[in-house]
Amino acid sequence: MSKDYYIGIDIGGTKVLSALADSEGKIINKAQNPTEADKGEDVIISNIEDSIERVIENSKIGKKEVKRIGVGSPGPLDLNKGVIIENSNLAWTNVPIVEILEEITGIEVILENDANAAALGENQFGAGQAADHMVYLTISTGIGGGIIINRKIFHGGKGNAGEVGHMTLIPDSDYQCGCGNYGCFEAVASGTAIARRGRESLTVHQDSLIYEYSEGNPDVVDAPLIAAAAREGDQEAIRIFKLTGQLLGVGIANVVNLFDPEIILLGGGVMHAQDLFMQELKASLKERALKPNLKDLQLKEAKLGKDTGVKGAIAVAMCDYLYQNQ
Repeated sequence: MSKDYYIGIDIGGTKVLSALADSEGKIINKAQNPTEADKGEDVIISNIEDSIERVIENSKIGKKEVKRIGVGSPGPLDLNKGVIIENSNLAWTNVPIVEILEEITGIEVILENDANAAALGENQFGAGQAADHMVYLTISTGIGGGIIINRKIFHGGKGNAGEVGHMTLIPDSDYQCGCGNYGCFEAVASGTAIARRGRESLTVHQDSLIYEYSEGNPDVVDAPLIAAAAREGDQEAIRIFKLTGQLLGVGIANVVNLFDPEIILLGGGVMHAQDLFMQELKASLKERALKPNLKDLQLKEAKLGKDTGVKGAIAVAMCDYLYQNQ
């Protein structure tokens, strides 16, 4: 009796990572290619195809043993049609990725939003395995999320649920989000927001370590630089991270009040500086979340790390209900 295998594909702005896993989700082999987004759609597709072929060949597993391929991509997406409506990292518009890859490989393909895929991966293989209801948040350049209800991705009516980064936190903020609105969660509490506050500080805090480390050049001010200054005791850098923690707590409280999850998982690059803001985050969350929803809530760090994207795509490939819905 043959054993089923699955392939997950994480399509990033700079690299394509494919991995082949067994029916337990254990990764057997990986293959990575540069995305080469600047060379156009055909080259990107060719790089994806090559990574699929190599991950199968190097595993010595026949293509017929691969049951399904899962693809994680930023949106917006049309999940029913298997189309990437827009992926700004790749300069893609209305690319029927499912149809293309099924024609190339002869294998069933499922497309999923990358944040949803990451949430499902954490639920199946990571820090959320004990939860039937959980929310995954990634805090990095932006803020994304995936919602798991009864161990299934919550897509909403049109497949676009879970865009927690676009909740309005500060309606009168002058921090504009990439979506065009002002004061969105990701506009005021992401790594991008941390960097903006650091740049703004240069004109009024020229005695700060932020100014010293950047030599007054706003172009080099980012969240890691500000974190380094904060760890050296710089008061302006400390203030920026404390404010970030407070705002993250407000946003997470909104999520807790809406979905009443068992677990909130936090991932993304900003979590490398969690020692600088987690106390404020928890205090803000405790102050604003409904007490019944907060009771027994687990706030945990995501576990899958650098494999989040591809493990999420593998989890997507393994879910029969997702394929049946597409």
